[in-house]
Amino acid sequence: MDVEIIIAVVAVVFFIVGIYINKKSLNSEPFPESEINFQKIEALELSSREYEVLTEIAKGLSNKEIGDKLFLSESTIKTHVSNLLVKLNAKRRTQAIQIAKEMHII
Repeated sequence: MDVEIIIAVVAVVFFIVGIYINKKSLNSEPFPESEINFQKIEALELSSREYEVLTEIAKGLSNKEIGDKLFLSESTIKTHVSNLLVKLNAKRRTQAIQIAKEMHII
């Protein structure tokens, strides 16, 4: 009986810690609006659709997932990604995200 009580107390403690961590992570905003450099977005001549695709890439979505979310074909998403890579002077999607973060556009 004592062991069961100890296990129950440990489970409740882990449950409470899990809720605390989850609430803390939900409150943190991945892309704070106040730090986004909109002038740089305009200087790079990113279209609004390209910027949407860039933010979805930053969330880790694939081309198919982005297409489903934005109601576009996968080939259209590939075109937007290609344009983003050229405009950001990047070779890969991950490099494009890194450059965009350094420029404070996401």
